[in-house]
Amino acid sequence: MSRAIGQWILRPARMGALGLVTGFLVKMMDIHCYAQHFGVSMSDIFSQAGVWVVIGVAISLYSRDNRIAMANIFLFCAGMLLTYYITAEVTNSIYGWSFIKAWAAFACLSPLMAYLVRLTLRPGALALVVKLGVFAGYVGLNLLLGSFLHYYDLPLLAVLAYLLFWKRWNKPSEDRKA
Repeated sequence: MSRAIGQWILRPARMGALGLVTGFLVKMMDIHCYAQHFGVSMSDIFSQAGVWVVIGVAISLYSRDNRIAMANIFLFCAGMLLTYYITAEVTNSIYGWSFIKAWAAFACLSPLMAYLVRLTLRPGALALVVKLGVFAGYVGLNLLLGSFLHYYDLPLLAVLAYLLFWKRWNKPSEDRKA
């Protein structure tokens, strides 16, 4: 992602708006893209937590600093959930309160998760522990939600590995101290 485009998009108000649009699009995908290809549908992929972990990690790491990352990810998640469930209600789609509660908890915890992901930019053992924790969290969320890893999780895990271990981040020194 070019730095100029990334910094234009990665502003809290724009991330909230992007979350609103994403929630609507994902619900439309749930309704209209349920046809399975190779045993999985786009609806299946975007119903799993793993894809949202990868998106959240990317938003957090590409954000300018810790506070912006925390605001960006919360507003993105909250906006997405808001329009997803409003669209579900308007289209008379099936949804359950247990899913709403679980995803709301995910959204409420997202600023903490963004802060922890930002810790991976620092050198040292703590950063390594958090990086490994992201992978464990990815697998743990899949297990918690009743499934194990699918073949489409492999590219998502590869993107996580790239973002956390191989990408070289040029962050301002003030962010490293925070």
